[in-house]
Amino acid sequence: MEKDITIYDIARELELSPTTISRALNDHPSVNKNTKQRISEAAAQMGYRSNLFASNLRKQRTNTIGMIVPRLDSPFHSAVIAGIEKIANEEGYNLIISQSLETLHKEVANAKTMFDSRVDGLLVSLSFETDSLEHFEQFINRGIPVIFYDRVTEHKNCTNIIIDNLQAAYKATTHLIEQGCTNIVHITGNLKRNVYADRLKGYKYALIDHNLPFTESNVLKSQLTEEAGKLAAEQILAMNPLPDGIFVSNDTCAVSCLRTLKQAGISIPRDMAVIGFNNDLTSRVVEPNLTTINYPGQEMGEVAVRVLLMQMNGTGEKIPSNTINLRSELIIRESSLRGKASPKKKDILL
Repeated sequence: MEKDITIYDIARELELSPTTISRALNDHPSVNKNTKQRISEAAAQMGYRSNLFASNLRKQRTNTIGMIVPRLDSPFHSAVIAGIEKIANEEGYNLIISQSLETLHKEVANAKTMFDSRVDGLLVSLSFETDSLEHFEQFINRGIPVIFYDRVTEHKNCTNIIIDNLQAAYKATTHLIEQGCTNIVHITGNLKRNVYADRLKGYKYALIDHNLPFTESNVLKSQLTEEAGKLAAEQILAMNPLPDGIFVSNDTCAVSCLRTLKQAGISIPRDMAVIGFNNDLTSRVVEPNLTTINYPGQEMGEVAVRVLLMQMNGTGEKIPSNTINLRSELIIRESSLRGKASPKKKDILL
């Protein structure tokens, strides 16, 4: 195996000092243009690779941002990552991404890896199981900014990037009620997480405001995966009476549930109107197209990394509060329009 070429190898080859080689490769003005050119050509010919990691450590910066997501196979988190990578790359930062797989144990291990990798800042969407932020305190104590997005919790030293999940769920449930639904099932995730707790509140408040009873058995808790959608559909089919509306906390689960119900002979939306959440690609290809909440994943990623960069560069005082709310909207499609004409040219936004 060939060893890495160092500045000392180049110095010996050109009979120059290692200091001159180092300065030339870093474009230092004390080295004249011809010498820089000569050193650059020799470095390329000899296969020299700059050790950016070691160089950045000397500057107390690694130009690396860490990111912990619940699952990499989530369309929403893929959109968030795209937004983060776009801005991070433009600003000259690399991104290290890991997934907690919805467990606290893996999230703690990921946080340690990020800390040991000396990331300059950390972006996190919390796992289903997370009930303590202790594993992030080492970052906060060292002055390394931590930003929580989507799945967040309160911390006086951390900024949260979210949408108003309560309002979005209220709007979705109200739409089902306006379509004539009176027995609405809500499929949700782990209620430890703000997103699902707030969506459940929005669902409840809409029922109360429209004089409809809240029934605990109409709330189905799940992992919100494709398989969870099938299982939820089977639970719904066993209900008596059958519900006439379903509000699901993500599109992956909603689409799977919708397909399973259709296979069982349920007409969507005539028998049951269905609404999802996130506006994933699957919501636009399933038949009928899925009514959903547009959750701006890429925008959330861009905002999160911009705020992180501001804090990393010492300009965090420009952030007016610890929570930044992004706008969401209800996109009405055929899956929820009971007895009404489907939108022909474009989705209806509310």
